[in-house]
Amino acid sequence: MIPMVDLKTQYQTLKEEIDAGLEQALIGGRFILGPNVKAFEEEVAAYVGVAHSVGVASGTDALHLALIAAGVSVGDEVITTPFTFIATAEAICYVGARPVFVDIDGQTFNIDAEQVAAAVTPATRAILPVHLFGQAADTAALEAIAVRHNLSIIEDCAQSFGADTADDRKTGSLGLAGCFSFFPSKNLGCYGDGGLITTSSDRMAEHLRVLRDHGSWQRYHHSELGFNSRLDELQAVILRIKFKYIDQYNAERRRVAQRYGEALGELPDCIPPYQKSHGTHVYHQYTLLSPRRDEIRAALAAQGIASAIYYPIPLHRQAVFERTYQETHLPISERVASQCLSLPIFPEMSDLQVDKVVDVIRSTLLGK
Repeated sequence: MIPMVDLKTQYQTLKEEIDAGLEQALIGGRFILGPNVKAFEEEVAAYVGVAHSVGVASGTDALHLALIAAGVSVGDEVITTPFTFIATAEAICYVGARPVFVDIDGQTFNIDAEQVAAAVTPATRAILPVHLFGQAADTAALEAIAVRHNLSIIEDCAQSFGADTADDRKTGSLGLAGCFSFFPSKNLGCYGDGGLITTSSDRMAEHLRVLRDHGSWQRYHHSELGFNSRLDELQAVILRIKFKYIDQYNAERRRVAQRYGEALGELPDCIPPYQKSHGTHVYHQYTLLSPRRDEIRAALAAQGIASAIYYPIPLHRQAVFERTYQETHLPISERVASQCLSLPIFPEMSDLQVDKVVDVIRSTLLGK
């Protein structure tokens, strides 16, 4: 069996550190906004290159709270991608704004900046790009649009921890806020749910800290209605340990991706993921395109090899949105959704495992 991600093996390599760290935190007895949360926030802010980071309960909460703190509200429009997990659009709807879906670039699967520029209206308040599968969106073009129209950029960095843009900045440092998820399968994942928001705005950071703790700036003093959305101390312990190795983990993912690419690049009916010449891809997913996707997936499953489809239905075609967007046609997103297939990729993946995946795909496509 080859899984999509091997958290059991990763834990065994970190077991001594994690067990000791958790024991120390349990003995310390500070479980809510404790010292490890504060230290982790400071470490991530320094790594990303921003002034502040604010831990929250999940990546979805990170998006939701960031939009509130950015002043996005009822009647506003937020331009985003339909080719992402639904949390991206949910957060926009939670604040009463309207997601405006525009099509993606056919190579990177990230939001198409030209489509973004064409979608701006007087009601547009923000752009919410997703750095999909570990590769930064066209940040320079998006920043130019935001400056031209006085818009905020809220980055969805759920899949891009450690990725660099074309001008060597970390994702999460570009806009008003960067929103991260630490779901267990992420490149930097905890053992439950967790999230974080990065920003260089003092005002934004202060507001986010109030929002995550019931709108409280001082205990039992509430300036607004907030949320119970705090990154807990035990998850912060785990994240701090894994964070020490994140660049190593991402390098190992690139190793796996390179081996895949070298083997799959010349096969018929198979388009490996495109990597831009500038910037650093961290390969949260290794996602190829094939008109024979379902055939490949069945062959992999028969050999005990996991695969996944991210994402089978673009958001504008989801039942929850379909009535609102029934006249919206985004052909590239729809084509990619019908052909995309994500292969196993994780830092601990061996060359032998990669080769086994490749052999199954090769025999399926070549009929051997």
